Amino acid sequence: MQETVTAAAPTTYWQDIREAIRGSQRDFTEGSIGRAIVLLAIPMVLEMAMESLFAIVDVFWVAHLGANAIATVGLSESILTLIYCVAMGLSMAITAMVARRIGEKDPEGAAVATVQGLAAGIVGAIAMSVTGALFATRLLAIMGASPDVIATGHQYAAIILGGSISVVLLFVNNGAFRGAGDAAVAMRVLWVSNLINLVLDPCFIFGIGPFPRLGVTGAAVSTTCGRSIGVIYQFWILFRGSSRLRIVAQQMRVKLDVLVRLVRVAINGMFQYGIGQISWMIMVRIVSTFGSAALAGYTIGIRVIIFVILPSWGFASAAATLVGQNLGAQKPDRAERSVWMTGFYNMLFLGGVALILIIFPESIIRLFTNDPEVVPFGVACLRIISYGNLAYAYGMVMVQSFNGAGDTFTPTVVNIFCYWLFQIPVAYILAFKTSLGPKGSFAAIPIAETLIAIVGVILFRRGRWKKKRI
Repeated sequence: MQETVTAAAPTTYWQDIREAIRGSQRDFTEGSIGRAIVLLAIPMVLEMAMESLFAIVDVFWVAHLGANAIATVGLSESILTLIYCVAMGLSMAITAMVARRIGEKDPEGAAVATVQGLAAGIVGAIAMSVTGALFATRLLAIMGASPDVIATGHQYAAIILGGSISVVLLFVNNGAFRGAGDAAVAMRVLWVSNLINLVLDPCFIFGIGPFPRLGVTGAAVSTTCGRSIGVIYQFWILFRGSSRLRIVAQQMRVKLDVLVRLVRVAINGMFQYGIGQISWMIMVRIVSTFGSAALAGYTIGIRVIIFVILPSWGFASAAATLVGQNLGAQKPDRAERSVWMTGFYNMLFLGGVALILIIFPESIIRLFTNDPEVVPFGVACLRIISYGNLAYAYGMVMVQSFNGAGDTFTPTVVNIFCYWLFQIPVAYILAFKTSLGPKGSFAAIPIAETLIAIVGVILFRRGRWKKKRI
């Protein structure tokens, strides 16, 4: 009997993996929690893995154009984080509301919530796209770009910021798919979008074949094209009705009570993400005072960190979906167990990643540049930040669990304290009041993330998130 069970187990695991990638139709409020995590996390991890590849590919090709081009990408991405604030806030709200309705067995309510999120996202994104395109040069100057960097990258910034509507819609729609439990759909969308970028990036940057040689501007063109095609694919899925979430014509209207509840949750989510991202922008500003080489090294190091950490957000997103659906199904204890299990799995993943980055940082940085001035800064950034991976693993799961419950206020308060009142002052002191220089600002990052993890676990154990109504 024991031999039979042991022999059959691997087949079951492979079946779960295949089911996760194809798209599972299971009820995640029933059955094994471990299997639910696997079925949700695998496509979310693969989705985030492709998104992380998306981020790293731009830097890989742009690095061939020199330090000014790399600095352009770093500064523009820092500005784009303001757009991400809106996108992430709406995505958090959509995920929480759709997950709750699916847990309540109300798919029509989930579709109505998605429409409200799209309406809010489109209005906000158009305003930001126009503003970003018109004031790109001025924004780069505010971020501390040198005249050479502005001359190199103002067109890149104008295009990448002007195309921000595609960023917002991509996040909102995928947030809805994740909340519904259609993680495989969100995965396929990001794969299509990012594969297009992978192909177009070198073509537009270096002028391969019939494509014009646009330099760093080409990276913005290919990225915007990839994201826009991904959004078109999302709408095709939403209206075709092949997923758990389907929008029909009669649902295409504003429903004020749902919109108000959604926006209320989203605003806290925007502030929550914005606090963290503004902190990152200030960190870039601090590093930029040490010159283009320090900024280029920091940009490459951060992109590598994003590359390896984004997949772990798949675990955190799985926790958010499980929390929302199980609260909707009136199963708060199951929701809590899901979070602790997911946090443990995430810790194992990021712990292994940390070992690689700490042991082999120079080999990794040299994949992008051999500039003798840039490499030491990239190595220091990569190694120092990686020391915080274990804490970051738990911290991100805790934060996303609050968001999945619709409690975006608690993580917002945590971010204000840990980023603005702690990380920024620590980074400033270590960078300018000690001999560490830019390495001091790098060190402030894992210190702050450790604090976030500790505070997050304490607040999660109190259990107030279980009573949140959305």
